[in-house]
Amino acid sequence: MASNPPSASPLFLREAEIRRGIELLFFGHAELMGSVDAVLKHEGLGRAHHRALYFIARRPELAVGELIALLDITKQSLGRVLGELEERGMLVREPGRQDRRQVLLRLTEAGVALESELFAALRGCMVEAYGAAGPGAVAGFWDVLEKLLPADVGERAAGLSRPNR
Repeated sequence: MASNPPSASPLFLREAEIRRGIELLFFGHAELMGSVDAVLKHEGLGRAHHRALYFIARRPELAVGELIALLDITKQSLGRVLGELEERGMLVREPGRQDRRQVLLRLTEAGVALESELFAALRGCMVEAYGAAGPGAVAGFWDVLEKLLPADVGERAAGLSRPNR
């Protein structure tokens, strides 16, 4: 006769543990993004520019509409960010191949270089933290973060790892 395995302890669902997780997310995000702030400041750019560079680097020829959905910002806000990046020679806009009304985004060499520099700083922080925590903790961390995402956002995030259509 098989016995039922014990269920997970409910202790992690107490308010103190939940608050601790939220605080760690706040502080962890601030530290991670702080690792690139000096480079962005030197370039006269902000975190919105960084996010745009990051996602365009992940999906070259990303459509403007897709970037709006990924960043969850207004077309007007994105237009300002893209305009500044374009003026600085970091990105180009091209018409879509099937739908000429569609605008596709691609980083220039300068954009790729800046995004690579920013990613290297982020990578260093993540490698250090992942290495200290170990593979099991990394998988658990990803699992918790994925569970925080609504289905449509989770699908968009998963889509970043798929080859371009």
